Amino acid sequence: MKNTMTYRGYVGSIEFSESDGVLFGKVLGIRSLLSYEGNTAKELVEDFHGVVDDYFHVCEAEGVEPEVAYKGSFNVRTTPDIHRRAAIYAIEHGESLNSFVTEALEEKLSEQGA
Repeated sequence: MKNTMTYRGYVGSIEFSESDGVLFGKVLGIRSLLSYEGNTAKELVEDFHGVVDDYFHVCEAEGVEPEVAYKGSFNVRTTPDIHRRAAIYAIEHGESLNSFVTEALEEKLSEQGA
């Protein structure tokens, strides 16, 4: 089961509140809080689309660029030992640490079929 959905380049979460009996979620990967809900899957998708569309309209009206999710830059926290080993490996193979991390992520994701 997939717990996300996409629309106009944005990824939204899908969650369920047992106590309220409602589906809900938020747009992932941006700082702005864009949340939505629905009593059925159809309502949830419609509200997700509406929230994203409204976000674009508000940004346009205010003259600001909408945030881009997953721009390709993120911080990775690891142990000092792993950091050191990865940096040395990259140097020894004539590549940057960023290239090494990207290759490692691509390899792991392709193994998982993601």
